[in-house]
Amino acid sequence: MVLAAAVFVLLFVLGIAAFIVLVVALPARYFIDEHGLWAGKHPLVRLLGLIGKNLLGLVLIVLGVLLSIPFVPGQGLLTILIGLVLLDIPGKHRLVQRLVRRPGVLRTLNQVRAWFGRSPLLI
Repeated sequence: MVLAAAVFVLLFVLGIAAFIVLVVALPARYFIDEHGLWAGKHPLVRLLGLIGKNLLGLVLIVLGVLLSIPFVPGQGLLTILIGLVLLDIPGKHRLVQRLVRRPGVLRTLNQVRAWFGRSPLLI
């Protein structure tokens, strides 16, 4: 029982840490520029980056499904959502932009960025 609680807490903290790293790493103009993170890079680097990002998204979705099984400790839904954000699927960018434009969401994201000395996200 104690081991399950420890694993749950560890995975929860790792999930929050991954979220913070992602928010801090985003360029301030991420939601304005249509080119994404790989703009201006060599075509091979762009291709490998997109493949790696999508593979990581799939792995996180599978891991999230496993963590959603009853009696398996972890943040299954959060892991699935992070995996979906990483995938390149039609309409995803529009949906993410609508979510980020909500005042509470944007304010929270920009507070996290400010803690690490990053400029606010522009929408």
